[in-house]
Amino acid sequence: MSQEKVNRYKKEKANRKAAMKKEKRKKIISNIVSSIVCLAIVLWIGFSAYDSITKKIASSQTEVNMDAINNYLNDLSKTGDNTAK
Repeated sequence: MSQEKVNRYKKEKANRKAAMKKEKRKKIISNIVSSIVCLAIVLWIGFSAYDSITKKIASSQTEVNMDAINNYLNDLSKTGDNTAK
């Protein structure tokens, strides 16, 4: 049993550099992927906020037809001119 442990330790020691490189590579890849996912989420939230704000601005403009009020005021001024004479 002791010889098995020694042999296993020697194998681990021989492959330690390769295992460390592989683990380091996995860690770097996971950091890159998580950064990309976080960036995508932040961009998506920003785009959604920008899109909703621009839709609110565009929908808040309303046209009003003032013809009836202008006609009424014109009629008042015409009747006022006739009474003053």
